[in-house]
Amino acid sequence: MIAGDTAWLITATALVLFMTLPGLALFYGGLVRAENLLSVLMQCFTIASLVTVLWLGAAYSLTFSGDGAWIGNLSKVLLLGVPRDALSGTIPESVFFMFQMTFAIITPALIVGAFVERMRFGAVVLFTALWLFLVYVPVAHWVWGGGWLAARGVMDFAGGLVVHLTAGVSALILAIVLGPRLGFPHDVRPPHAPWITMVGACMLWVGWFGFNAGSALSAGADAGMAMTVTHISAATATLVWIVIEAVKFGKPSMVGAVTGAIAGLASITPASGYVGPGAALVIGFVGGSLCYLMVMVVKHRFKIDDSLDVLAVHGVGGAIGIMLTAVFADAALGGIGFAEGQTIGGQAVVQFIGLVAVLVWSVVVSFVIIKIVQAIVGLRVSAEVEEQGLDINIHGERGYNM
Repeated sequence: MIAGDTAWLITATALVLFMTLPGLALFYGGLVRAENLLSVLMQCFTIASLVTVLWLGAAYSLTFSGDGAWIGNLSKVLLLGVPRDALSGTIPESVFFMFQMTFAIITPALIVGAFVERMRFGAVVLFTALWLFLVYVPVAHWVWGGGWLAARGVMDFAGGLVVHLTAGVSALILAIVLGPRLGFPHDVRPPHAPWITMVGACMLWVGWFGFNAGSALSAGADAGMAMTVTHISAATATLVWIVIEAVKFGKPSMVGAVTGAIAGLASITPASGYVGPGAALVIGFVGGSLCYLMVMVVKHRFKIDDSLDVLAVHGVGGAIGIMLTAVFADAALGGIGFAEGQTIGGQAVVQFIGLVAVLVWSVVVSFVIIKIVQAIVGLRVSAEVEEQGLDINIHGERGYNM
């Protein structure tokens, strides 16, 4: 065990949990109507608790044990048989278990953005449990647990495939099946508290240093560069979003700026441990530009109420980062280089195979899960509950008592 690596990973674990509680909860909470603020906070809080128990129960073992190409085994259920001093690389396995748990927590929590203000609480819980085991765990095993995509040499440093693509495309399917909010697209009320969203975005930005730099699993040069490129990409995408809105509308918005930051963060995530600062500028620029375009396409062209732009920001951002990793990981462009004998073209093929496989798996399995949840507990609240707000009707509380 190396004490410095352990100390850094404990810190990174706290930072990544901080991204969900309260970062993502506040980011999403400020974007909804005041009558639904608590419902978003409650959903994120519950998902964090539920995934924690399920991760200990079997999800961690199925992801990070065994040598199966498709799924792990049950040798580490409840961490039985894992002694206190067991190591994962240079850190205690208990720390690795916790660090990876925080990724498993935030991924289904991202999907909350697609169904805010209209999904039954019981449906959220059941969907999360099934989705964790049937989508997140297999994909995480394929990429990070020694599965078939890892064997092919796919490069996904901190979750472009595992986190952002799975959440983004699953969110889109859920939004389509669930249907739009009442009044969408013309009569949906604007975010009730953009300042809360900005606070949440700042927590996400800082927490992302743990997300990306922590994925080095050591306190060294790789972690330092991952943190550096993460910050550069976020800042670049923020400026891109500000400029686009200023040119298009004459007034750059706070919500737009912070959404741009998240797009930049999502885009750099899979590349963060493999590329240099110059690449981060390009990835932030491309990610900010294309994610903005996809927000317009999803909501205005296809009229899909992916309410808080999970596909456009996370799904598309993650996909952009996955493919650009194949370019900017090249040592000639400031990256760490490829496996021996690999080229940009060859790596691009590997990245594309991973992207398509994860996309198809997430779409098909998520659709099946949604239909199961719909049949068992129903998906959507009544029109009356939706109109009055979920806070008082489902949780018996209000976000504001004035």
